[in-house]
Amino acid sequence: MALRILRPGPFSTIQDLGRRGYMQDGFPQSGVMDDYSFLQANRLLGNDKNAAAIEMTLMGLAAAFTEDTDFVAAGGDFGAALDDIPIAPNTLYHAKAGAVLTFGAAKTGCRCYLAVAGGFDVPPVMGSRSTTVKCRIGGMDGRKLQSGDLLPIGKASCTPSPVGTQFDNPMPDGTLTIRAVPGPQDDLFTEEDLRLFFSQVYTITPESDRMGMRLAGDTPLKGKRGTDIISDGIAFGAVQVPSSGQPIVLMADRQTVGGYAKIATVISCDLHLLAQAKPAQTIRFVKTDLAEAVRTVHTYREALL
Repeated sequence: MALRILRPGPFSTIQDLGRRGYMQDGFPQSGVMDDYSFLQANRLLGNDKNAAAIEMTLMGLAAAFTEDTDFVAAGGDFGAALDDIPIAPNTLYHAKAGAVLTFGAAKTGCRCYLAVAGGFDVPPVMGSRSTTVKCRIGGMDGRKLQSGDLLPIGKASCTPSPVGTQFDNPMPDGTLTIRAVPGPQDDLFTEEDLRLFFSQVYTITPESDRMGMRLAGDTPLKGKRGTDIISDGIAFGAVQVPSSGQPIVLMADRQTVGGYAKIATVISCDLHLLAQAKPAQTIRFVKTDLAEAVRTVHTYREALL
């Protein structure tokens, strides 16, 4: 079983939950930007939670199934159609051999995931099938998908949900509220910096990508003595403040260490919302404490896993 790529879209890659345990060796974690959409799609398909899927950004691909296959298009609404018949996002469908699945530009959200029963069976690298383009590892030879690629599909191990089963997955709209815990270097910022960070509205810039969401606010953050630090490790969701004073939220393909102070860290269960926000969308950060963040994350994970 396989999926043949007819049109790859501008940036489509194979991703799973990421390459863990190798950041100390300089390899980014990578993995899906929106774990909520990814995990829910695999749940509908009866897949292992880590079964690899295709992540599309802003515009989707076109592909043909070589065998009968169950699939889900999860996340943003990219105007998907199966043999020219529109299909709904976040819904389980069955494709016959030879059927063509097409995606257009994002109507809602920023990213869409194509998950199939059995997952995409590309060779794992360091325990993950995720593509890290910068390091040229994982997925299809460490690169984004190309026309003519034939993606092998693994054998389905469990019975999927009934065809037509859906899950609710609202996409960000209007100004997005993102919860964040101050730190780990909030002590390097003034009280005014912290007030500004947690009060002003930021705009996501077009330079944002899988490495980081670059933000623009009316008033730059200054830090007590600038924002340079000795490089240290970076978590998914860390909000780094470079010399420009405009924050960057580090995402799935972030570097392993960085030399700018991190004023806050986005709680993990809000990262999927940020991953679906488009350039020019506005966001506001709301302060939360570590105890509340832990309680919220436990609830989030229990609902997904």
